[in-house]
Formats: sequence, C-alpha cells, structure tokens
Amino acid sequence: MIRLATFLLACLVAFGSLGSVASAHEQKLGNLVLHHAWSRANPAGAKSGAVFVTIENTADTPDQLLSVTTDVAAMAEVHEMSMANDIMTMKPAGILDIPAHGSVELKPHGLHIMLMGLKQRFAEGDTFAVTLTFAKAGTVVLQVVVDKVDAMGADH
Repeated sequence: MIRLATFLLACLVAFGSLGSVASAHEQKLGNLVLHHAWSRANPAGAKSGAVFVTIENTADTPDQLLSVTTDVAAMAEVHEMSMANDIMTMKPAGILDIPAHGSVELKPHGLHIMLMGLKQRFAEGDTFAVTLTFAKAGTVVLQVVVDKVDAMGADH
C-alpha cells in the first residue's frame, strides 16, 4: 500500500510540474497575451542572461512595455541587438511599443530582456519570474522556462 501511495504522489508531482510548465508558455494580462517566455541555461559564474517572449496585443489601441524587474538579476531592461558592417551592437531599447492588433517578438539576435548581474545559475528545466509593467494592461509576473544553453527559439 505504501508503494502505491508513493507512486500516486510521484504522479501528482510530475503532472503538477507539467502543468506549471504549460502555464508558463502562455499568460494573459488584459488584452495582452505573452507567448513562450524562455531563457537559456548558462554556465556557473555567468553575469548576464536574456529572456525571450512574444507579446501579442489583441486590443484596438497600442500599449507600451514600460519596465522590467526580477529577483534573479541586479538589473533587467529591454535591449536591442543589431548588426552593421559585421559589428554587433547592443543598447537599451527604452519603452517598447506594442501595436494594436499586433505583436512584438523578443528573440535571440534582436529585441530581448537583458538580465545583468545574475544572482543565480539557470539550469535547463528551471523556471524564474520576471515582472513586466505595461502602460495600459498593468503588471504581470511572467514565468520564464529555462531551455538548453544553445537554444535559439525554434522549438517554442
């Protein structure tokens, strides 16, 4: 009987974990839908990381991402990476416009949430929270799933 109870408990834990991962792949905040928030695993001692997510606005009016905060890093902000004459540059993007009936994709080699001064290592399968504040929709705690160190987003 103890083995059956242990098995059932293990099943509940496993299915509970799957549920939390599934819920992390789409979150809603008013007229905004946040799809597939993810980050990459990183090596011990890494000082920076990034979060990627697609923000869809189903409203008739635009919104703006005003700020990003998290407990896993000393600082978080939206950055833009670009290439010009074979030189990669990255700089803060400032306030991010989310168009009406449109979306903005934060992805590798483009717009992304930059995490600076990481306070912990991210291992594949981990989750962590990032708080996004929007001008109209308000604030949401985004659940981010950590993928492989070399993930590029095609599986999301």
